[in-house]
Amino acid sequence: MRQILLFILAMIPFGLFAQTQPSVNPSGTYTTGDGEETDDASASMSAPVTAHFSANPSNVGDYSARYEWKIWMEGEADKPLLHRFEEEIDYVFTQSGSYRVQLYATFILGNDTIPYPTEQDTPIIVSISQSSLDFPNAISPNGDGYNDKLLAKDGYQSIVQFEAAVFNRWGKKLFSWNKLDDGWDGKHNGHVVSDGVYFLVVNAKGADGRKYHIRKAITVISGHNSQKGESSGEQQ
Repeated sequence: MRQILLFILAMIPFGLFAQTQPSVNPSGTYTTGDGEETDDASASMSAPVTAHFSANPSNVGDYSARYEWKIWMEGEADKPLLHRFEEEIDYVFTQSGSYRVQLYATFILGNDTIPYPTEQDTPIIVSISQSSLDFPNAISPNGDGYNDKLLAKDGYQSIVQFEAAVFNRWGKKLFSWNKLDDGWDGKHNGHVVSDGVYFLVVNAKGADGRKYHIRKAITVISGHNSQKGESSGEQQ
């Protein structure tokens, strides 16, 4: 009987056993500072980036599993920013630069130990872009759907702190906001302001540590001069 069993086992392809060994496929999903969601870390992303990393184990079976994650900035492997022992982890990248995310996994069953990574496995690389922020010089809040609102110019990235306000020429605050995807619609007290020059003040900080202190004149051009709005020529 034993000889028959050994013969049957010998006839089973070796690859069948190899396929059932435990393995991992570490991956990440990311939500960038401008609200985009992606699972591709190959391109530079805008901070802050909220990341979720998973070991994605398979064929664990009766093996006991141990997971260890480390995250460090490139060139600083001896200074891990995160060191956790879980199958899945979350991390928020708030500084620009290139990061390495490495999973270490060990599967044990009796005397059989299967480690990860092997020489062929590489860490996940996360790149956080340098900051950028600018605003236009004019808006035309006339309801035509074009340039109706004072917004940060397209291409802003990696801004981790932000506040902005618009003032009239006498220093009266007309509107303020603290979300980059928000902005001024050219109104005060529910009415479009009169055409003229207003003043934008922005204080912001980038993921690379750069500080933005933007002070600039904003020209409003809408063809509106109703005294119900905020006049550019006299104080209301």
